[in-house]
Amino acid sequence: MTHTARRLAEVKLSPTAAISARAAELRLAGRDIINLGEGELDFDTPPHVADAGCAAIRAGATRYTPVAGTAALKAAVRTKFRTENALDYTPQQLIVGTGAKQLIFNAFCATLDPGDEVVVPVPAWVSYPDIVRLFGGAPILIECPRSQDFKLTPEALEAHITPRTRWLVLNSPCNPTGAVYSAAELRALADVLLNHPHVMVLSDDIYEHLIFDGRFATMAQVAPELTERVLTINGVSKVYSMTGWRIGYAGGPEWLIAAMETIQSQSTSNPSSIAQEAARAALEAPLTFFSPRLGRLRQRRDHLIDALGKTGGMLRAFIPEGAFYVYADCSALIGRTLGDQAMHDDVSVAATLLDEAGVAVVPGSAFGASPYLRIAYSVDDARLHEACDRIIDFCRRAGLV
Repeated sequence: MTHTARRLAEVKLSPTAAISARAAELRLAGRDIINLGEGELDFDTPPHVADAGCAAIRAGATRYTPVAGTAALKAAVRTKFRTENALDYTPQQLIVGTGAKQLIFNAFCATLDPGDEVVVPVPAWVSYPDIVRLFGGAPILIECPRSQDFKLTPEALEAHITPRTRWLVLNSPCNPTGAVYSAAELRALADVLLNHPHVMVLSDDIYEHLIFDGRFATMAQVAPELTERVLTINGVSKVYSMTGWRIGYAGGPEWLIAAMETIQSQSTSNPSSIAQEAARAALEAPLTFFSPRLGRLRQRRDHLIDALGKTGGMLRAFIPEGAFYVYADCSALIGRTLGDQAMHDDVSVAATLLDEAGVAVVPGSAFGASPYLRIAYSVDDARLHEACDRIIDFCRRAGLV
């Protein structure tokens, strides 16, 4: 007899993982599948970072480290926060984890009691609500429509704060929309939060350097009076192409960081010692290598936007300011049939696109907003161009039905 905890009934497998699994299944069957569903860049980890990881192995840096990260890596994180974000944390206010996701998990585990509420503007990354539910919390999903550039307004925030509100989650640049909050927009949200001292802010800055237009701002920087209520989370996964290295880091109030360290001490313990050395090398070196990569991403974004403009209105795109996703409205495809598949929502649109055109994307319902498709353009240029041609042809055929 099998038995799982009741809390698992509130959680589902990551939709991006499900899409990747289906794409892999079709590949095994001999299909040529282009996966535009995964949230990672196709660039290699920079050589100087990879070399630091190899050097750590050769130097015998393969043993346990302090739970919250090595002193050397925390020093690099501290310098990064101070020089790039004007945030000055002590070592006791910093923690390194096995990816930014683990740190979000730790924070909610350490602070949520059953019934506590977490405000999540949607569209939002798929994992925020499920992690909240795992700890008995209630995700309060605030719809942020296209007319608001998919961003939370002060009025909507004020309307959804209750005595049970524990956290507000902000992600900028945003996964899945690529929307970027300006300093002024963050300041307006901060003014609301000043009237609600029981509400913490989780600022997920993992896409910080992936901005095409405007400048990056983060809540603790814009509103220093909220510093003791803000957990700023970042990592090396995206900009350094280190998703598999699994290193995230966070700065916040000392009491919260200590609680998160306690959780981590009884789960993963320290992050990989080797990956920590690689992350240190990444943070200590200038980001000059990334400028040409960002240029290529801009070209890919523009090519995808141009291609969606050739779909006869079947897919309508929001032009993202950051990250590496396009969030496309697919409402014009709803009600159509292609092959033997009826497209009655964005889930079935994504499934039909995969089966009929061999292109994998993630349905917007996974991010709390329908009917949309999240299309990641972080693949080789030639494959992206092929995928765009397939999407245009798919929409042309659907428009003939």
